[in-house]
Amino acid sequence: MSDLDRRAAPPGRLPGSLANNPRLDRWLAFDAAGHVTVTPGKVELGQGILTALAQIVADELDVALTRVRVTAASTPGSPNEGVTSGSLSVQDSGMALRHAAAAARAIHLQVAAQRSGVPMDALRVDDGAFLAPDGRTIASYWSQADAALLACDAPEDARAKPPAARRVAGTSAARVDLPDKVFGVPRFVHDLRLPGMLHARVVRPPARRARLIALRDGALPGDAVVARDGSFLAVVAADEHDAERAAERLAARCDWTAEDTLPPEHALVDWLRAAPGEHAVILERDDPAAAPARTLRATFHRPYVTHASVGTCCAVGRWDGAVLEVWTHSQGVYNLRADLAKAFAMGEDAILVHHVEGAGCYGHNGADDVALDAALAARAVPGRPVRLLWSRAEELGWGPMSSAMVVDVEASLDAQGNIASWQEEVISHGHSSRPGRGALPTLLAVEYMDPARTIPNALNSPLASGGGAQRNAVPAYRIPKLRIGVKRLDAMPLRVSALRGLGAPANVFAIESVMDELAQMAGEDALDFRLRHLEDPRGREVLSLAAEMCGWRGRTKREGFGIGLAYACYKHTGAYCAVAAEIEALDRVMCRRLWIAADVGEVINPDGVANQYEGGAIHGVSMALKEAVAFGPRAVTSDDWESYPILRFSEVPAVETRLIPRPDEKPLGAGEASLAPAIAAIANAIHDALGIRPRSMPFTPENLAAS
Repeated sequence: MSDLDRRAAPPGRLPGSLANNPRLDRWLAFDAAGHVTVTPGKVELGQGILTALAQIVADELDVALTRVRVTAASTPGSPNEGVTSGSLSVQDSGMALRHAAAAARAIHLQVAAQRSGVPMDALRVDDGAFLAPDGRTIASYWSQADAALLACDAPEDARAKPPAARRVAGTSAARVDLPDKVFGVPRFVHDLRLPGMLHARVVRPPARRARLIALRDGALPGDAVVARDGSFLAVVAADEHDAERAAERLAARCDWTAEDTLPPEHALVDWLRAAPGEHAVILERDDPAAAPARTLRATFHRPYVTHASVGTCCAVGRWDGAVLEVWTHSQGVYNLRADLAKAFAMGEDAILVHHVEGAGCYGHNGADDVALDAALAARAVPGRPVRLLWSRAEELGWGPMSSAMVVDVEASLDAQGNIASWQEEVISHGHSSRPGRGALPTLLAVEYMDPARTIPNALNSPLASGGGAQRNAVPAYRIPKLRIGVKRLDAMPLRVSALRGLGAPANVFAIESVMDELAQMAGEDALDFRLRHLEDPRGREVLSLAAEMCGWRGRTKREGFGIGLAYACYKHTGAYCAVAAEIEALDRVMCRRLWIAADVGEVINPDGVANQYEGGAIHGVSMALKEAVAFGPRAVTSDDWESYPILRFSEVPAVETRLIPRPDEKPLGAGEASLAPAIAAIANAIHDALGIRPRSMPFTPENLAAS
C-alpha cells in the first residue's frame, strides 16, 4: 500500500499507523538494564518528533523519560509508517505508540498479577516497577523483559490514560536530539564515517534534458575512479578533495547533447495558463443566496520555490555482493527502498535502508535522489562504503521544487455586505512526486541511467487526505454559492514535489487577501468581517486571540508601518492558526513582528509546538519576501545564495506565540500550520502600510510596483 493510499484508507479500529503495523514488538521493547527502546517509522527532521514520541511512551508506561530510547527508522527495524510528512507524525505515530504502550503496560501487569497472585487492578507502576498495595516491588518491565510478551498484535481494547492522568505529555521536556547538535557531536549522515569509506561527487549535465555522448580519457587526481551508468556520471576517491577535483576535471572532458525544455521565466503566468492540464471541480455549493451587488476579481501568483536547506543532501551507499545498504536522511525509508529496487531492478528484500539525520527540510528535497547517486557510485567499488555529498549548486538547482501557481478568484457581496458567491480556479503542477508511490521510480538519476526512464508527473493527493494544489483552496468562511476548480498540468519541465504547505501558501494568500478586500468593499473592519463569516468556534478563537495579541482594536496608524491579519485551518482538518504581522516599508518590505495564535488540540510538548509554529511562520516570511527560483531555457540559474536569497537571521522578526490548551482534543500537527497565514498576513500588512494589494510573490519592490 502506498503512502497516499495509506492516508486515504478509512480509519481502522487501531489508531494511527498501528492499523497497518499491529505487531507490538515492531514498536517497542524492554531490556533488563531498565530501558524502553522505541522504534517508530517516522524520522527526525529537526522538528523534535523523537522527543514527543518518547514523552507519549513514558507517560503511558509510567517510566522516567530518561529510560526511553528512540531509535532511528530503518527498513530492518521499524514499522512501515510511509513518509514523515503532512504534519501527521504525532497523529499517526504518536497515537500508535500511545496505544501500543498502553497495551504493553496491560500485558506486563497481567503477567505480574498471574505470577504474584496480586490482583492486576491492585498493582501500580512506579518508574517501571510494579508495586503491590503494601509497597512491595513484585516485578518490573525490566525483570519481565521477555520479547515474547510483545510478540503479538496490539489488542483493540487497550485503553490509554485519560488526559488528566498524563504527567509527561503536555510538558516542555528538553529535546533529546539537541545536546549532540549544540555540542557538535557527530549525528548527521554527513558525519558518518565507516571503515574503508570512500567519497564521491556527481558530474551534472548542462541541461535538464541532456545526454552524455563522449567522455574523453585523461588522468584523475589521486586514486579517483569513474562510475558511469548511461549519462549518469560520478567519481569516487579515497580523499574527498580528490573526488571534488576529479569531478571538475571530468566535467571538462564531457560532450553532451542538450535541449531547451523549460518554460519562459518572464512569462510564467501566461505559460501556466496555456499549458495543457487536467481540470477538476473539487467543491461546488449552490445554496440560496441574495443577489450579488458588488464583485471582486483578482489573480494571485507564486513562482517556483525550493527547499534551500542550509546543509546539502548526502548519503552513504555500500554494495555487499547482491545486497545494497544505504544510510540516508530520506523522510521515508521504505518508500526510498521501493524506488531503489525499481531503479536497479532488484528485490526490496536485498536493500537495507537506515535513517540518519540530515539538514532540516519540510518536504521532498534531494535526500532520496542523493541516495540513488551514492548507490550508483558505490557500485563501482563493491564492498566499500561510499559517501556522496551534493554541492550548493546541486542542492538549489537539481532537487525537487514546489510548483509555481496561479489562483484566480471572483467573489461577490450582496447588498447587506455578506459574501454571496465565490469562484476560484487554481492552476498548478501536482505537489507530490515522492518515491515509493507508483510503478516507476521518481529518483533524479533514473532519467540519465541506461535505459533512461521518465520520472512520472507529480500528483495531487485527494482533498480528503489534505490535497496538493487544492490544499486550503476552499475558504473556511460561510459562503452560500461556492465553486473551486483545479487544473493540474500534464507535464513538469522543472521537477516538482512536496514543500511545506504544498498548495496552501498560494491558496491562503489569495483567500485571505480577498477577504481583506471584501471587508474593505463592505466598509467593515477586516477582523469583524472574518468573524461574521467564520462559524468554526476554534477558528474564531485563534483569530480573536491573534487580534488581541497585536492590539488590533486599539492600533494606531504609523507612517511606513502596517498590520495585517490572516487565518487558516491547515488542510481544513488540521491545526488552527491565525497570524498578525507588522511590516515596515523601507526601500523594501521588512517584517518586524509576528503574533501567532495556535490550536493543535492536545499539546505533547508546548515548547516544541511553539517552535514549530514560529519556524513555519519565519519560513513564510522568507517565502513571502525573498524566494523565487530563476531559470533559463535549459536549467535553473538560481544555484547559490546570491541568486536564491532566503531570510537572514538579522531579518527575522520578533515572534510571540500563544497556544490554546485543549488536552481533551486529539493532537494535530504543528509543522506547517503557520506558514501560509504568515504570508497572507504580510500581504495584508503591506496594503495597510502602502495601499498596494500584493498579487505576486515574493513581495519585492518590483512585484509590488507591478501589482
